[in-house]
Amino acid sequence: EAQLVESGGGLVQPGGSLRLSCVASGFTFSSWPMSWVRRAPGKGVEWISGINNGGDRLIYADSVKGRFTISRDNAKNTLFLQMNSLKPEDTAVYYCTKDYSDHYSSQGTQVTVSS
Repeated sequence: EAQLVESGGGLVQPGGSLRLSCVASGFTFSSWPMSWVRRAPGKGVEWISGINNGGDRLIYADSVKGRFTISRDNAKNTLFLQMNSLKPEDTAVYYCTKDYSDHYSSQGTQVTVSS
């Protein structure tokens, strides 16, 4: 059974940075594209970034382009999201997903951007 466990969230001031991690198990991580999605309070799910299985094709939503960087370590079955220049509107629970899907089933990690 596929399992994804996110970590790295927290409280950060506007303009700050965080690095999220997602450890995968139960499937062949290196064979799958992966994505990050988020859900802000009172809003729907927003797909924000994806990466192909080889890690050389990166895709971003306009809302995070230029500020967030997705990466992966296939040897460690881990997906990352480096988030810089954080804004209050980035406050959300962040989830990793298989493929370019916006469907999540993991716990996520809370990111709060506030002064």
